[in-house]
Amino acid sequence: MSYDDVVIEDMEWNNELQAFTYPCPYGDLFQITKDELKLGEEIARCPSCSLYITVIYNIEDFSGDNSKTSIEPSKQQPVAVA
Repeated sequence: MSYDDVVIEDMEWNNELQAFTYPCPYGDLFQITKDELKLGEEIARCPSCSLYITVIYNIEDFSGDNSKTSIEPSKQQPVAVA
C-alpha cells in the first residue's frame, strides 16, 4: 500500500533530477519522470527509503510534448456564434 495519494499538481518539477518530486517524510524526495508518466507509471519512489506514493494524473497530459515541465489546464478556443 502506498504511503499517500498525491495529485501531480501538488508535485514540483526538479530540473536537476529531470523529475517531478514530492517531499518524503524522512527527508528525501519521492521522484517520477515524465517518461515514466508517459508509460502509465503512477508510483513515485523515494530513493532513500522503502516508501512510495501513488501519483494521480491524466496520462493524456504527457502523451505529446516532451518539453512540458508543468501541468497546464487545456485552453479552450472561443467559438463564434452566428
